[in-house]
Order: sequence, then structure tokens, then C-alpha cells
Amino acid sequence: MTLLGPHLAAFLREHLPRDRRASAHTCEAYATCFQLLVVFAAGRLRKNPCELGVDAIDAEFILAFLEHLEVERGDSARSRNARLAAINAFFCFLEYRLPHCLD
Repeated sequence: MTLLGPHLAAFLREHLPRDRRASAHTCEAYATCFQLLVVFAAGRLRKNPCELGVDAIDAEFILAFLEHLEVERGDSARSRNARLAAINAFFCFLEYRLPHCLD
């Protein structure tokens, strides 16, 4: 199992600001998205956030998270789609960084 935390930290702290030259606002929005995702995943999977693996976050899980955002949090479709874009960017980063862990 490949732990989610170290890769997520590298994505948010290094890749976005340095490699993608994302604005501070974008980095903050992405961090908020992943904070919500990690809290959701930890609760749903009954694990501590530091125990979450990349393999636990699959397409079905992302769909459940997006539904949670709309139904339980009341996020608009625009907010939901922005969070989906952040998640997609992270998995593209992971695919480049660790192509073997996404098989």
C-alpha cells in the first residue's frame, strides 16, 4: 500500500507552487479540497488520516465524495466540479510520480 499523505504533501507544497506555478489562492483551494477528502475518507474507511492509502481512493469513492459535497455539505455544482478538477490534477501528478501504484 502506498500512503496518501506524503504524496499529497508533495503535490500541495512543491508541485503546485513550484512546477505548476499555481497561485496562493489555487493552492489554498486545493488544500481545502483535500482536507475535505481526507476527513471524508478517514470517516468512511474508519482509519486515521495518516493510515490512508492511495489505493483506497478509487473512482467509486470519488463519486461518493462528490455526492457528499453536494448533498450533505450543500456545495454547488461549480464547487463540486472545482474539487473534482483538484482531485484529477493530483492523480495525474501521482501517475507521473508513481505510475506503478495506480495499477
